[in-house]
Order: sequence, then C-alpha cells, then structure tokens
Amino acid sequence: MPVYTLPELPYDYSALSPVISPEIIELHHDKHHAAYVKGANDTLEQLAEARDKESWGSINGLEKSLAFHLSGHILHSIYWHNMTGDGGGEPLETDGVGELAVAITESFGSFAHFKAQLSKAAATTQGSGWGVLAHEPLSGRLIVEQVYDHQGNVGQGATPILVFDAWEHAFYLQYKNQKADFVEAMWKVVNWQDVARRYEAARSRADVLLLAP
Repeated sequence: MPVYTLPELPYDYSALSPVISPEIIELHHDKHHAAYVKGANDTLEQLAEARDKESWGSINGLEKSLAFHLSGHILHSIYWHNMTGDGGGEPLETDGVGELAVAITESFGSFAHFKAQLSKAAATTQGSGWGVLAHEPLSGRLIVEQVYDHQGNVGQGATPILVFDAWEHAFYLQYKNQKADFVEAMWKVVNWQDVARRYEAARSRADVLLLAP
C-alpha cells in the first residue's frame, strides 16, 4: 500500500527569520508535520484492517482521522513552499506573476481587499485552523476559505494555492497569543512565484472535475 512521506524543507531552519524563528520551523516541520504523516499512514492501516475483518464500528472515527491527518499533511506540504526569505510584498507583473495579480484583483476588487480578507480568515479561525486562497474551478475565480481542524469551511474541488497556518504550534513560541500579529508578519515571506505556479497548474486542470452545466 502506498504510504505518505515527510517532504524535506526547501530551505534551512533559519531561512524565514525573523518572521518565523528557526526553533519554530524545526519543531513545526520535524515534529508536527511528521505527526500528520504518521497519523495518515496509521489510519490507512487501520482502515485496511477494518476491511479485512469487515468490522465497521469505528468507521466514522477513522474517516475523520484520515481527513484530519491527510489534510494536515497536504496543507503543510504547500505551506513550506508558499514561503521564502526573499518574498513578501504583492504579486506584480514586473516579477513575472502578472496573471496571478490580475486574478486577485478580478476576484477581490484589489490586492488590499484580498489581503484583508485572507488575514481575517486566518486570524479568526475557531481555535486551530488555516486561512486559504484557493482556485475554484466552477467559476474560475479565486476564493478565500477557512479551514478549522483540517476539516472546515471549504468548497469541494477548490485547489489551495496559498495557505496561512494559524494553529498555535505555528507561532506561539514567538508571537505568544498574538495570532493577528503573526498573520500580518506572514505577508513578509509569501513566495508569490510559488503561488503563481500553483495558480497556473490549478487553472490548467480545471476540467478534471465533473462540472455543472
């Protein structure tokens, strides 16, 4: 059976400092992300055992566990590449990400409006969660989604292209309980080149879903 593996970081632990400290990056990747990978693999094994034994008493819990750990693995895998020590600002045509910039303006009215919505979505998640910029294939527009406990307020089929981790393990050692301050600092390390590549990939495969007429 295929298993999930922890991806390597695309930079060293200190690459995002001072926005995110090396200690947080190390713990976040090596411990928390690794735990989601292990949890997804363990749950797949438990589901296989349930199928073999035709024992379905724990199916609800196992399906929820798979969604939780697999979503955690996928979102973190995007998260690491969404950031760079040379990032920040906003996407600009002069930086080769003009199509993303246009899509943001068309979908939200302006970059400032988009930034405000994603910041609020991330900072106001119930307890633990994420703020997510996603490509929605039915309309072809960009939307902001709010993910809580890796389950959350998401439309089926939307592809995440920029994710802000608002779980306490992402910021508490450095920002204490000031989640909004951490979210604001995150804009200094956004890798718009990566976000633009994800946007183009999502647009190019928009027809893989069975779309409504």
